[in-house]
Amino acid sequence: MKKHKSRLRTALVAAPLTLAATGLLMAAAPMTKIDTTPAPAAVTRPAPSPAITPEQLNIANSLSQAFRNVADRVLPAVVAIENRPDTSWRAAKAAPDGNSKNTPNPFKGTPFEDMFRDGQIPMQPGMPPRQAPRSQGGIGSGVIIDTSGIVLTNNHVVEGGGTVIVKTHDGREFEAVEVFTDPKTDIAVVKINGDDSLTAAKLGDSDTTSVGDWVVALGQPFGLESTVTAGIVSAKNRGIGITARENFIQTDAAINPGNSGGPLVNLYGEVIGINTAISSRGGGNNGVGFAVPSNMARWVSDQLVASGTVQRAYLGVAIQPVSHELAGQLGVSPRGGVAVTNVFPDTPAAKMGFQSGDVIVKFGSTKVATPQQLQLAVERSAIGQTVSVEIVRDGKTVALTYEPEAAPNDFADAGPKQKPGGVKMQSLGIEVTPLTADVAKQLGLEESAGVVVTRVQEGSRAEQAGLSPGMVIAQVNRQDVSTMAEFENAVKSDEDGTLLLLVRSERGSRFVVIEG
Repeated sequence: MKKHKSRLRTALVAAPLTLAATGLLMAAAPMTKIDTTPAPAAVTRPAPSPAITPEQLNIANSLSQAFRNVADRVLPAVVAIENRPDTSWRAAKAAPDGNSKNTPNPFKGTPFEDMFRDGQIPMQPGMPPRQAPRSQGGIGSGVIIDTSGIVLTNNHVVEGGGTVIVKTHDGREFEAVEVFTDPKTDIAVVKINGDDSLTAAKLGDSDTTSVGDWVVALGQPFGLESTVTAGIVSAKNRGIGITARENFIQTDAAINPGNSGGPLVNLYGEVIGINTAISSRGGGNNGVGFAVPSNMARWVSDQLVASGTVQRAYLGVAIQPVSHELAGQLGVSPRGGVAVTNVFPDTPAAKMGFQSGDVIVKFGSTKVATPQQLQLAVERSAIGQTVSVEIVRDGKTVALTYEPEAAPNDFADAGPKQKPGGVKMQSLGIEVTPLTADVAKQLGLEESAGVVVTRVQEGSRAEQAGLSPGMVIAQVNRQDVSTMAEFENAVKSDEDGTLLLLVRSERGSRFVVIEG
């Protein structure tokens, strides 16, 4: 490397000396042959960028002004929420010697009993438990939506009981008089004794928000009060598996711990979401944040304020997405609706005449392409108002009418659950046995129609389709199979072609396509 640098310096120095010597020879001997080697081309430098015009500056400043206007309008409505758990029971029940092993289990008789053994909380599997730490209050954000003292926030900000303190933008503190929560959407309402001196933010229409729109997130990240960050709407209708009901707005506006419960606002100063979660490996912002849409938050909060609970309507079916493989079998386009895999008895769906294999393509005025969309549309149906439902059955469009009913408390979110557990069908790679009443009871089924898969051959068509032991096959090519003979005949009549099976398992009912 040193030699290379030396040659480079020599070349740069020798070049001007050679040119100078050539000039002297030309002056002394005009007839001497001239060296015609072209001189090195001059280095072309890019022309400097033109000065920014006043018009361009005005465009940039107008966006900055929009952000300032949003901050000025909404920040007074943003609050910090502190949850101070009540720890008085520790002092009252603690043993005189301070030995935590003598402390009664406060969760005895509840599903959380095993989480508090001898004053210890287990950590990850395989790790020894650590001593239960002192209760510590959490700090999150919220937004005032009514000057009477209605604050919208997240359930996970206020859950756990104790005292909830609301700190307003102007430094005042209020103790919550009521706290109502809806864990299914992670939305909560905190009520304080407010008055006209409070500033309320306006809830906007999240349905009109589009991907690419500018948004501003406000809150108390890491306890830093009145923080404003900006970004765009990255996606809509996201489901990330953290709550039972999800329809998140995704944004790249910086959202960090402490932003939970704060507002996501458009450039009109309208709240279009409640910041709820981030996707992060290190606990900080990675440019992927999620907010509950304002329309969902409004629907939930209105009910919480009015009655303290959320009433949801239900249909009474098990459903699944319409994949590319299912689409051809059911006579619709991929994502052209939601397939019904089971109809539960004594439900609105049973009264309407739904059948397994129906594809719901429209619910009221909403076109549904995913189970999530259908579920949200059904649950928000007003009791007492009929809703038109459009389905595709055997390739034909059928109109049904739904009369909403409130979901009973004992009706599971995904319907009754089933527990997993002969004749070999070599062409499919499975072994099946009859589904008797005793076997159906063991599997948690109310009816004993179908056959049970007992073995699946590795690498077979059945395994590739997702079949596994313990599944119950209830239909073959849309035909019910109640006995082994019916199943064998249905398969043999089309065993070399594509089969559409309706199966039931511990995860519910779904269609499975076995390719020919």
